[in-house]
Amino acid sequence: QVRLVESGGGLVQAGGSLRLSCAASGIIKSINAMGWYRQAPGKQRELVAVSRSGGTTNYADSVKGRFTISRDNAKNTVYLQMTNLKHEDTAVYYCNAEGYIPSGRPFASWGQGTQVTVSS
Repeated sequence: QVRLVESGGGLVQAGGSLRLSCAASGIIKSINAMGWYRQAPGKQRELVAVSRSGGTTNYADSVKGRFTISRDNAKNTVYLQMTNLKHEDTAVYYCNAEGYIPSGRPFASWGQGTQVTVSS
């Protein structure tokens, strides 16, 4: 079982910054992608940013230029640096990882979520 543990959420004023971290643990052969999703009250979960093996990244249009995703492959950790935060960024942020365990079976895991609240 692959477990994801997030940290770094909190309360920040509009225009401020936060950095989220997510570490994957367990018996892992490889991780193909790690990313961040968010879910605001009354809304569906949406992709924020994803980092894939090979270095490609994708961002939601709403966060381009403000958020940066990065990975430390040696630590199986993904980060989300969020700057110029807006009230509409308020949500629970979830980490996601997809890859393979040593048996060759794929895995897809979610973290427990971390609350980000931006006061206007």
